[in-house]
Amino acid sequence: QVQLVESGGGLVQPGGSLRLSCAVSGLTLDYYAIGWFRQAPGKEREGVSCISNSDGSTYYADSVKGRFTISRDNAKNTVYLQMNSLKPEDTALYYCAAHNYCSGYIADWGSWGQGTQVTVSS
Repeated sequence: QVQLVESGGGLVQPGGSLRLSCAVSGLTLDYYAIGWFRQAPGKEREGVSCISNSDGSTYYADSVKGRFTISRDNAKNTVYLQMNSLKPEDTALYYCAAHNYCSGYIADWGSWGQGTQVTVSS
């Protein structure tokens, strides 16, 4: 059974940092791309970042480029999202998901975690 568990969310002041973790079980991380997504209240879920399984290529939404960094540790079956210079508009429920490749279509992603809340506020 595929399971993805997010952790690391919390309340942080603007300009602060958080590191999210996505622990994956039930599949071999080497063969899957992992994406981070977020959903703010009243808004649609959006893609934040993705790391591919093939060559480790990374992708970022324009809104987080230069501030967020995605990485993976296949030995630990875990993917991380380092978030720096956080802004109030980054407040959302953050999810990770697995797919065969970094698809730009959210509907393609079939295995989702439960999410971890990130709140950026003073």
